[in-house]
Amino acid sequence: MFRKTAIGGQWLITRGIAALPALEQWAIMEKVRRFDTFTPDNDPYGEHDFGALEHQGQRIFWKIDYYAPGLAGHSEDAADPSKTVRVLTVMLAEEY
Repeated sequence: MFRKTAIGGQWLITRGIAALPALEQWAIMEKVRRFDTFTPDNDPYGEHDFGALEHQGQRIFWKIDYYAPGLAGHSEDAADPSKTVRVLTVMLAEEY
């Protein structure tokens, strides 16, 4: 739900995405929100926390990390919203 609504965390973009025109950034973010092509190969644990897509000939990756409040380190229990801040990062594949 976080990826579709941005509620319960933060979205970040890398320099490569930030360098694109605003309309391209928006289109990529919309593709990330709508992404639903999870398979056992790209999502072996069923967590839906990573995706890869194409946008105008460029490979785009997105991933969700789970941090402790204050973003000082990884969450000790990613399933517990009181102990977790989700951070979704969108990047050009070459930036990974």
